[in-house]
Amino acid sequence: MLQFIRHYLLAVQFFTRLPITGRLAQWVGYSPAMLRSSAAHFPGIGWLVGTVAALVFAAASLCLPDTDATPLVAAVLCTVATILLTGAFHEDGLADVADGIGGAFDRDRALEIMKDSRLGTYGVLALVLGVMAKLSLLALLGSLSLLLACIALFLAHVFSRMLPLLVISTMVHVGDTATSKSKPLAEQIRLSGLLVASIWCLMAFVITLYMFDDMDLIAPVMVGVCASVLALGWMWRMFARRLQGFTGDCLGATQQVCEVAFYLGLTLGVGLWPDLQGLAGAATPGI
Repeated sequence: MLQFIRHYLLAVQFFTRLPITGRLAQWVGYSPAMLRSSAAHFPGIGWLVGTVAALVFAAASLCLPDTDATPLVAAVLCTVATILLTGAFHEDGLADVADGIGGAFDRDRALEIMKDSRLGTYGVLALVLGVMAKLSLLALLGSLSLLLACIALFLAHVFSRMLPLLVISTMVHVGDTATSKSKPLAEQIRLSGLLVASIWCLMAFVITLYMFDDMDLIAPVMVGVCASVLALGWMWRMFARRLQGFTGDCLGATQQVCEVAFYLGLTLGVGLWPDLQGLAGAATPGI
């Protein structure tokens, strides 16, 4: 259990801006092997980020004046909260991948562009469109049901952090091994690590559905899961075809795309089952 806690806190230290310093940092420790093991807790970081996002969205929705613009404001505030919490770690990866793959057809040139800290046209467009997609989908879900929006935030942050681990387990790392911070994470991920990550995800889905005791949520949630998996397949194919592998930026980009895909899938699921749109009136007062 102590090893489990150490690995989780190391993941918190690596993937968020939460301070793990002083005696706590000394107790946690660090080694490349520990960092590799901490990758299994990437979905566990989603628990933390998703919970904060859902709480901020709910607080804003309940405390602000009840107008048509309230869900959009809540979406903006919860997105700001997640960016502050993670330091825009994954958004940076999305921008770098968009610049590299969009700006060059040659593999080596694309990898070189991805290492450049400056943003180009493709990176800016990817960031703007990605954030706009998040805000609009969350605002739409929030206008239908505060419950649905909070569930979407929590589950999307957890599940979208599971899927990059499948990239690590099935592709080779092609980044600069001398300077890449992600290299220890990418060297290998054992079956036991994938099992731990899967348990994080399974617990999130089971607890969410149990807490809200509404089996009608299963269908739209599964549409969100399928949309995220399809997004993973698209990203995997692009990395394999254009880069013949992945870098740390690719993992961040995968998380971002799969998160947006989850919101989109869940929204489509609600559209496919119109009866769920009545969840807004029934569920919101109970939160």
